[in-house]
Amino acid sequence: MRFVELSDHPAEMLQAVYDQRRTAEGQDRSRYAEALARHRVRVTEARARRDKARAQHRWWAWLRGVVSVWSQKRRAPGRPVVQRGRSDQEEILTAGMTGEQMVANELGHVLGDDWVLMRGYRNRCGEIDHLLLGPGGVFAIEVKHRNATVYINGDDWRFDKYDRYGNLVDQGRITDRRGRSPSMQVNESADELEKFLRSRHQPVAIQRMVILTHPRSVLGSHQNLTVRVATSTDPVIGLLTRSVPALQAGQLTELERLIERDHHYHEARRQRRG
Repeated sequence: MRFVELSDHPAEMLQAVYDQRRTAEGQDRSRYAEALARHRVRVTEARARRDKARAQHRWWAWLRGVVSVWSQKRRAPGRPVVQRGRSDQEEILTAGMTGEQMVANELGHVLGDDWVLMRGYRNRCGEIDHLLLGPGGVFAIEVKHRNATVYINGDDWRFDKYDRYGNLVDQGRITDRRGRSPSMQVNESADELEKFLRSRHQPVAIQRMVILTHPRSVLGSHQNLTVRVATSTDPVIGLLTRSVPALQAGQLTELERLIERDHHYHEARRQRRG
């Protein structure tokens, strides 16, 4: 299988989150240094007033100076808390990248050179983790790497997360920053891509899949599915290897060209918008 890297959005997001954390830590250190310098000035001034009162035998003033020095010392600014290791958001992004790479590796082991995996395609509706093109058709694959039990009703995705003792520790909806479930994410982008390809005389139906890649991912109750869902690549690989050839080599080449062109068009627009 051939790989085409259109973009590495998770890595870009990870780098951005890392840069933000490092910038925030630097700002915290600068603020601490400035506050510490001001504190030292106040302590020095209090000591000077205390010592002056002592030299002049003004004992009540000296006593007040002793208290003032003690009080100023107690007001020393606290050191900023330095986070050890990666933030929760960095861990989530890293896990997502691990899941995407796992899918790419497993597909690459079983699919031949007549298949191409395009990674990081983006249009105005969002990003598709993997676009797989081959004789069996075009497949849009969204990858989620969650240690949770996932429940699905149509486009409503929920999760329950348990600790190793079986205690429920977290639950909620699975959505992106725009409030879309995984099925909505992949369907909206795939619908937009289908529309674009039809406008270029390439009417193909894009099959949509979501793969839950975490070793502890469990698919709970699921109904009214709008995409295929699996907890490993095995069902996907079985579907691909059993698929009836539908696309010829020439059409696959044209589809790849159009998809890459469309991706770069939307990337350029996004960069212009800043």
